[in-house]
Amino acid sequence: MSEPLHTALSLAADGLPVLPLRAGKVPFGNCPACAKNACGGRPNMKTPGPCTCPHPCHGWAAATTNPGVINAPTWTRAWREAAGVAYHPGGAGLTVVDLDNAEAITWARASLPATRTVPTTRGEHWLYQGAMQGANGVRPGVDIKSTMAYARWLGPGTGLVAALPDIVRTLTAKQPAPARPAAVTVPVLAGGGACPHRTPTYLDRGIAMAEQRITEAREAVHATVYRTFLAVLSTHGRCGCLTDAHTARLFTAAQAKGESARHCTDAWTNALTKLGL
Repeated sequence: MSEPLHTALSLAADGLPVLPLRAGKVPFGNCPACAKNACGGRPNMKTPGPCTCPHPCHGWAAATTNPGVINAPTWTRAWREAAGVAYHPGGAGLTVVDLDNAEAITWARASLPATRTVPTTRGEHWLYQGAMQGANGVRPGVDIKSTMAYARWLGPGTGLVAALPDIVRTLTAKQPAPARPAAVTVPVLAGGGACPHRTPTYLDRGIAMAEQRITEAREAVHATVYRTFLAVLSTHGRCGCLTDAHTARLFTAAQAKGESARHCTDAWTNALTKLGL
């Protein structure tokens, strides 16, 4: 039995829904039947669907406490290649405040009640009892991992788990997520004329390359998603050839890497703002 599988079974027995992580601290991609969310998604994802895929698909939504699923032959290859284990905090009634640097830790120590802490590569995870909607970038160096998110298992940590304080909940309430753009509204081409990007082959190839860039990201997924959105908009955003179907493809690729719907919307909006669209 591999070490990640042994760890996963132990955590599942304690009530933590688990899933395997591959190199780069990211979930395994969807199987061919579920590629690009063709199956419609699992019932417990934000976009409901009929999928009951037996593979570890759909990122955080694959997390389970069922040892029969964890040990299933369809998960064998994933555990054999796994570089680590993740869990769905919200599924266990927990919230993880992910502090990415020393400045974020200093803020937490001054602002949040003491609770169980787990050292990470760059900072600390602070665990609280209680679930809420996960969100990224709620303040510099701070992400919230809870419902519809996954956190990497790095050990049990030290200290008692405190109740989720209101100050953590308000981190996401202060900045309501803007509505997801249905399409890009852009100025007309200077001097008129046809859009040079409207050929389906050119545009589809560009979107496919952007999806691939997101899917193949091994680290800095947040930054990769933003830079990819920025690149797409800088090329195609000013001529109005992007549609809701194109943005949906990019959002789906990002969410398959563990990004939340809110982070996708924020990254897209920030890219539009950056380009003055």
